[in-house]
Amino acid sequence: MSVAYEDVPFSELLHHPAATAQRLDSVRALRLRRRDASDLALMRVEQLERDSAVVDFATRLIASLIRTGNVVALREALPDAVPWTVFLPAEDVDTFLAELIETASGAVALDTLAPIAILLTQWRHTAEIHADPALHAALTREPDGDLGPVPRPVVPDAE
Repeated sequence: MSVAYEDVPFSELLHHPAATAQRLDSVRALRLRRRDASDLALMRVEQLERDSAVVDFATRLIASLIRTGNVVALREALPDAVPWTVFLPAEDVDTFLAELIETASGAVALDTLAPIAILLTQWRHTAEIHADPALHAALTREPDGDLGPVPRPVVPDAE
């Protein structure tokens, strides 16, 4: 399987369910495009379970590396996984790693990747601010700039 997913109109699934489902023989998932709603994904349960197992493994491996004092190796590998971390100050990288492990562990326990995606997006935006000196200056200028730490957002329960 070389293609991760294929775009398919939702109506194709409705009109030709067996043929549409059979397309999963050549792709990991189908992205079902809908006109008036968010797109959906169709994939085999086995694929979903494999993906979940990989995420669980990766989370536990990274957490173990941190707990056993291999933070230096993890910090060195981080720019390969998330290149924008090169723009974060060193103390922010440490905070990012700690939050990533905490969030990923909780997300795996809840069987949802949404909190990880949200955290990555938040930190990417932080890196964007650090990467743009003019933006950073505008956002940290007193009195209208930096107003202090922002509390972590409450992530609604995924159902």
